[in-house]
Amino acid sequence: MSWHVVPIDFVIILFSGCFTFTGGKDRRSGLILTIPLCTEQTSMEELSSTLDYLLGIPSDKCKARGFTVIVDGRKSQWNIVKTVVLMLQNVIPAEVSLVCVVKPDEFWDKKVTHFCFWKEKDRLGFEVILVSANKLTRYIEPCQLTDEFGGSLVYDHIDWVNKRLVFEKFTKESTSLLDELVVINDSEKSSQLDKERPPDCNFLPSLDPETVLQTGHELLSELQQRRFNGAEGGGVAWSPMDDELLAQPQVMKLLDSLREQYTKYQEVCRQRSKRSQLEDIQTKVMQVVNWLEGPGTEQLRTQWGIGDSIRASQALQQKHEEIESQHSEWFAVYVELNQQIAALLSAGDEEDLVELKGLQQQLSDVCYRQASQLESRQNVLQSAHEFHGTAQDLSQQLDGLLGMLCADVAPADGAAIQQTLKHLEEKLKSVEGALVGLREKGQVLMDQMSNQTSWSYGKDVPIDNKDNVDHIQGVMEDMQLRKQRCEDMVDVRRLKMLQMVQLFKCEEDASQAVEWLGELLDALLKTHIRLGDDSQETKVLLEKHKKFVDVAQSTYDYGRQLLQATVVLCQSLRCSTRSSGDTLPRLNRVWKQFTVTTEERVHRLEMACSFHTAAEKSFCPLCPPFRSEQYFGSPGDMASSAEHIRDKMKLVEDRKLTLFTLPADCPSEFVFTLHLA
Repeated sequence: MSWHVVPIDFVIILFSGCFTFTGGKDRRSGLILTIPLCTEQTSMEELSSTLDYLLGIPSDKCKARGFTVIVDGRKSQWNIVKTVVLMLQNVIPAEVSLVCVVKPDEFWDKKVTHFCFWKEKDRLGFEVILVSANKLTRYIEPCQLTDEFGGSLVYDHIDWVNKRLVFEKFTKESTSLLDELVVINDSEKSSQLDKERPPDCNFLPSLDPETVLQTGHELLSELQQRRFNGAEGGGVAWSPMDDELLAQPQVMKLLDSLREQYTKYQEVCRQRSKRSQLEDIQTKVMQVVNWLEGPGTEQLRTQWGIGDSIRASQALQQKHEEIESQHSEWFAVYVELNQQIAALLSAGDEEDLVELKGLQQQLSDVCYRQASQLESRQNVLQSAHEFHGTAQDLSQQLDGLLGMLCADVAPADGAAIQQTLKHLEEKLKSVEGALVGLREKGQVLMDQMSNQTSWSYGKDVPIDNKDNVDHIQGVMEDMQLRKQRCEDMVDVRRLKMLQMVQLFKCEEDASQAVEWLGELLDALLKTHIRLGDDSQETKVLLEKHKKFVDVAQSTYDYGRQLLQATVVLCQSLRCSTRSSGDTLPRLNRVWKQFTVTTEERVHRLEMACSFHTAAEKSFCPLCPPFRSEQYFGSPGDMASSAEHIRDKMKLVEDRKLTLFTLPADCPSEFVFTLHLA
């Protein structure tokens, strides 16, 4: 089979289906060529060229079996059919064994056409028969005919043309690529033999070998396992045609040759890449080393301050980040170069090992030294930022604490004072903790700076950190003095607040004493009303009353003492606006009421005691000791005496009842007169 470059006109004709190899075979196993004619027919010259192309596809063995040509003239005119038949005689008379002209049902003069073909049989070299479509199966099996001729053979002409074009494209590209790869490989081999002759590295293949190989593998897979869509839809299984079976070994041969040359080309490219990579590594290594030892080191040498505030330290950090960003670009180059060198060391020649190791060591030393300097500087700036941040927070806390201490204290009660005092203590404790943290961060920062000076920038270049150290120590001393002043003010405020707590407590207790005294007065008026049934009970009540009065006296004295302490505390606190208020008048008023009431109570109890004593004495003559009958006289005398005693006792009881039921505001003179009566 010959390889063709299919012209665009052929492509159009092929897609139109003017000539088709459907894959069907006649009863002699010869291929069937179908020529469907129509009214708008392409020129005979183009048809002849296209037919010549198609007949070049089958193998010689296939051609030897001959072709059966089906000329479908049902939609064409007789003169066109005749011209096509004559064209077959001019192009492939030896290969054509039979031409079946499918005629329309009611056109053409059957006698004329049959006579003409029969007359030209010897000159044509093949047999031509006119047959209806429904009778074509007399000459060809139905399974070898497509559906337009009443057969069951499944055929997709568009798919066949597309695959054919892919095959033509692959053969063209693979052949061209093979020629180019052979030239490149031979040129590289010659340059290796002649060391003084530089290789032509600019000569590259015009096509991508991977793409061409991929196309070939896909094409081979299609040729080996190709199915038409019609077969998947339930039609007769399709078998590859002879032309496609023939194309498989051709594609495989091209793929084998292409892989062989491509493998050699890959080795050529590897050697080229190795030489180019080594030269590129040498150049880039020197670029990295020169920049790090030059501009990079100079940038770090000019940056040594820590700033005097958090804003200044942030500005220095931002500047350092810019320096780090510039270094990062070179460090990225270093990482890439180190990987490249490692790859070359693992797969390089012995003659390159010493040079590569020397470049790797030089590059690593410079980069690690510079990275260490950057990290040390970053740590110093980070510690400085933390130190200034802590100092700023501590300063704000001291300002807030000082503001609380300078503000006037006007709490509402003792609980508010306790809460304020607790808040002050918490503030002071927070300040103490922040100051401790500031000292720790300041010490860490000074240690880092002192360590930095011992190896500054990898060279014996001293760094003067005296100003930085003085600034750190000055900030810590200033914060310590401010904290001490606040502590002193907190002590004064604490004492004042404790006195205010005592003041509120005295006022509260004095008010409580007034309430207690009022409760005693209320109890005296409501519950202390009994006078006793005899002199003994009255004396007991009188004794209890004296103790009750002692309790009230103690309560009154306690209230007076509390109010006196309140006056003293107000004078100490210079709190002229505060005083005992109405507590002292209330206390005196309640005490006065209590005094009057208790005196009245004592007077009543004493009179009740006198009454009971006199009454008890009056009962003694009336009730002598028990005597004999002779002493008391006759029973009649005794009855008379008993009646008299009853009258006297009734009189005493009436008077006693009158005494006990007198109103509380009854004058004592009246009671005494009644008693005498």
